Amino acid sequence: MPDPALLDRLRTAVDAGFDQQTAFLQDLVRFPSLRGREAPLQDWMARQLARRDYAVDRFSLADVPDHPKAAPMVDADPAASVQVVATHRATNPTGRSLILQGHIDVVPEGPHEMWTHPPYAATIRDGWLYGRGAHDMKAGVAAMVFAMDAIRAAGLEPAADVYLQTVTEEESTGNGALATLLRGYRADAALIPEPTGHSITRAQTGTIWFRLKVRGVPVHVMVAQDGSNAIMSAYALIQALYAHTRALNEAGRDNAWYGGPLYGGPVQDPIKFNPGIIRGGDWASSTPAWCEVDCRIGLLPGTTPEQAMAGVEAAVKAAAKGDAFLANNPPEITFHGFQTDPYVLEPGSEAEAVLAAAHAAVHGGEMPARLSTAVNDTRYYGLYFAIPGLCYGPKGEMAHGFDERTSLADLKTCTLTIAAFIADWCGVRG
Repeated sequence: MPDPALLDRLRTAVDAGFDQQTAFLQDLVRFPSLRGREAPLQDWMARQLARRDYAVDRFSLADVPDHPKAAPMVDADPAASVQVVATHRATNPTGRSLILQGHIDVVPEGPHEMWTHPPYAATIRDGWLYGRGAHDMKAGVAAMVFAMDAIRAAGLEPAADVYLQTVTEEESTGNGALATLLRGYRADAALIPEPTGHSITRAQTGTIWFRLKVRGVPVHVMVAQDGSNAIMSAYALIQALYAHTRALNEAGRDNAWYGGPLYGGPVQDPIKFNPGIIRGGDWASSTPAWCEVDCRIGLLPGTTPEQAMAGVEAAVKAAAKGDAFLANNPPEITFHGFQTDPYVLEPGSEAEAVLAAAHAAVHGGEMPARLSTAVNDTRYYGLYFAIPGLCYGPKGEMAHGFDERTSLADLKTCTLTIAAFIADWCGVRG
């Protein structure tokens, strides 16, 4: 449990720096750091961290070796994807080391006219900061940076090495987080302040991205019966994949994590399928000769990405056999982007206990747990590098949606909690 006097010092420091922290977050949100366009924000971030006297390492995904768990980047250039690691190096370390990691990539904002406030204006209204990425997860990035600032402002420093990492590709492959590990950065624990509403993520599903490619026979629409419609063929495959997902969720009702009452379960239909992007056809009066659909499907703990991909292939193959055209012209499936394993943070780790104590000291109650039907980067630490991966962060709303926003009051509280966790886990000294 954090020392009460130390917690008071940290609270005073967080309060004193919060206007600066809010402005910092607004600056973060004003960068449209979409996939492939993150470098300007990462350059800015590198300068901000260098001014804090951290040793800063800036590198691209092309600068690290390949790894079996690196996901294919079909639509992005690894050399343009920039990662930043800032290191606090303790002299004669006595505490436990820590990685603080957040992603700065954001998803497309959609039609701007459907937002109440412009998506990159970082508007503050009624205690909320609005903007694409404000909630997912630039607020968490601000929290981890200013938690370290608060420790310094209190006249202290961590007594162990701390790595502040901002990464890309979290929304598409996870390769940014993996790259930091392949670069050689290791610690006794990792904390990723995704917007969990001050709860610990107990489990996350895996995710698979894939692209369906369907061909057709184009004819003039006046003789449409003589050709085939690739868009409608793709629609039939989509319906088959929805049926496949329903069957998976039915079979997964007894899943040890998502099917029971622990940690907020059972979770209804934890495997989510989504046809997210569709392209096809060339002319409104011609039956379309082609259609491509980019899709996402989840998988539960106990299932591997290879098994999930095989299931998709089997469902598509079975549906194609029932279509007169597709039976002889089978659709193509390309797996690109996410190919992630599910991850469970098993209860009982020392790192989680220290975080729970910091949460209790700040919030006055037990740290809740949650089950996620999406992914976060902690899986790399916990599954492949034996580093406890904690996912815990502030509160917000409308991730990936219009009017995405983060609660400033919750951001301040979360910043204090993270500062208390750092102080207890790493130890501090003057």
